[in-house]
Parts: sequence; C-alpha cells; structure tokens
Amino acid sequence: MRGRLIRMLPVEHNDPVNAKILAISEDKIEGFVREPFEEIASRSGVGVDAVMARIAAMLRAGTIRRVRQTLLATNLAEGALVAWKVPEERIDAAFDWMFQRDPFSGHVVLRSTDTVSAGSEYKLWTTLKVPQGFSLLAHCELLAKKVGAERFRLMPAKGIFSLGVGHVRRKTIEPGSKADQPAKMIPVQKVELSEREWKVLLALKREFTPEEIKPSPWVARAKEAGVPLEEFFRVAEELSSLKIIGRFSTFLEHVKPSAGGVRVTRFNALFHWSVPLGREIEAGGEVGRHHILTHCYWREAGPEFKNVNIMAVAHGTDKQLLLDHKAAIDRHLAARNVPVSYTNVFWGGRSEIKPSEISPRVYREWWAQQSST
Repeated sequence: MRGRLIRMLPVEHNDPVNAKILAISEDKIEGFVREPFEEIASRSGVGVDAVMARIAAMLRAGTIRRVRQTLLATNLAEGALVAWKVPEERIDAAFDWMFQRDPFSGHVVLRSTDTVSAGSEYKLWTTLKVPQGFSLLAHCELLAKKVGAERFRLMPAKGIFSLGVGHVRRKTIEPGSKADQPAKMIPVQKVELSEREWKVLLALKREFTPEEIKPSPWVARAKEAGVPLEEFFRVAEELSSLKIIGRFSTFLEHVKPSAGGVRVTRFNALFHWSVPLGREIEAGGEVGRHHILTHCYWREAGPEFKNVNIMAVAHGTDKQLLLDHKAAIDRHLAARNVPVSYTNVFWGGRSEIKPSEISPRVYREWWAQQSST
C-alpha cells in the first residue's frame, strides 16, 4: 500500500506542495548539512516524511533529474566555458560526442543569436573541467580533433558573482528585481586536497538514487568512503568552510518537458556585456545582484566576441520577458555609470547537462584511452 501511495503522489514541479519544497531544495541549502531533508522540511514548512516522499517521487518521474551535494569545482579543477566553431554538417555528432563520451564536459548546449553578430558562428558551447595538474588547452585540442572543430575559445572564470538555480522561485520575479547591495565576487582559487579528503568528497558528490532519499543519508556514504561517520562529518564541514562544498540541491529537468508535458523553462539566455578594463568587478557586482540570474561570471571572451567580459545566464518560459529582464539590467548599469561598449544574447537550443567529473584517477584513465584511439 505504501508503494502505491508513493506512486500516486503528484510529480509536477507546479503542484503547490512540490513548489514549496522546490523553492527551498533547488538552491537554498548552502554548504554541508548533516540532515539535508530535515533542513528542507524545516524551511519549507512541509513535513520531513512528505519532503522525502515527494523528492523521491519527482526523481523517479524525471521531474527532478538529480539530487546531489554540489561542489564549487572551480576551486578543485581547472575550468572554463568553451565556445566551439564546428562545421554545420558535423555539429550534431560533435554535440553527441561531448555529451556521451567526455565526462569532463558538463553543460553541452547549441546556441544561436537573433542576428549575425560577433561570435555567432560559435554554435556549440560546453562547460569543461579538468583536474589540477592537467591542461584545459590540451584537452580542448584533443576534443577538436575528435569532433572536427575548426576553432575553439577557452573562457575560464576569473570571478563568480552569482551561482544558483531556483527555477521555481524565479518564475515570479519581476524585471529589475535585485538585491540591496552589489553581488560580492567569489575569486577562483585552487585548493589541494589530501587523499582522505578526496575519498570523502567523491562519496559526497555522487548523485542520490530515489532509494537513498531517507533520514541520515550520509551514513551509507561514510561507509562507502571507508571513513567513520563523525570523521566524515568533520571532513565535510572543513571542506564546506573552505568553500569547496556548494549546495545540497535538487536539480529540475528544466530543458525537456516532464512526462506530463509540463515545462519548467523554455528559454535559456546567455547575456554578454563588454565593460572597460579594470571595471569588471564593479560591473559583475551590479549585474550579479539581479535575482533572475542563475549564473554570473567574469570571463574574458576575446576579440571574436568583441571583448565581452561579463556573462550571465537566465531561464524562463517567455522570451520577451527574459529580454525585459536584460533591458532592466542594462538600464541599471547605465544608472550606475558603468559603460557598456557591446552586449548580446546567445539563446540556448538543444541542451544536455551532467556533472563534470573531477577525479584525477578517472582523468588519467580517460586520457590514456582517448589518446590511444
């Protein structure tokens, strides 16, 4: 009977109870929490048993695509946004190769612009991370040979101003809604871990199955890592204090419709701004304070993109509304006397998302295999 009741639970993100849970579980549980489902319950006002049952049901149905402890992997691995120029006839095969055969490429997206403009011939975009001690450039050169890319542009993050998800919560945000103060930049800085810390970290970051959505979820992970529970907690909390641990998050399937045909978002906008040299932190803080944004970075795009250096991402179901949000950000920059010499929007089309692998051991094995074929 219990299994039947679970299967009958509503699984769409817009169900009122699910929406209350998701408004917290998407991006409000920061750092490492010993009892994450109790924390979601406490902050959402939904009982913990219902929270666990609903999250497990949405995960089984595919409404939630993954539940996991996220990492601020920019501090653990070399990372970049990469734009690829691939011949039109090879672009779908290149997309499939990046998604299916490169565990270090995370987001794989086909993007386009409304008009022919700077960089619009770069239609394939990926996020890439390689473990410390390995080369982003060498990795991209290998990928370019594998997929037949003519050119690529590496754009490492120099600073992070906004990093979250919260698609359910952002549905009701009005253009211009922003924090009282500019966003503070999180610098990208390398952190080296001990073998013990890697064991805990790799156990922490593995995605949860529906069966693991239960009280005290870290007990089994500590056993998996071969570490006593209290030591597991201690290491996890130290990693959290070092800003290596991100959030405990439920990630909605926001690209494809649910089994019931309901979409979380329809449009994925990558906003570009070029601001004067030396004003990147100021400009990023002013852009990143806007609530609609899921990501905001300082990245150097180079002359192919008219020297864009501030990038941000927003999602929504209405294209014009997203343009209204961008117009509000543009007006705010002007009001703050931040000059913008160039701006553009790259719209996401076909898209697949997976966590980037960051294990040095996995990387060595993958590189040896790919280099020999």
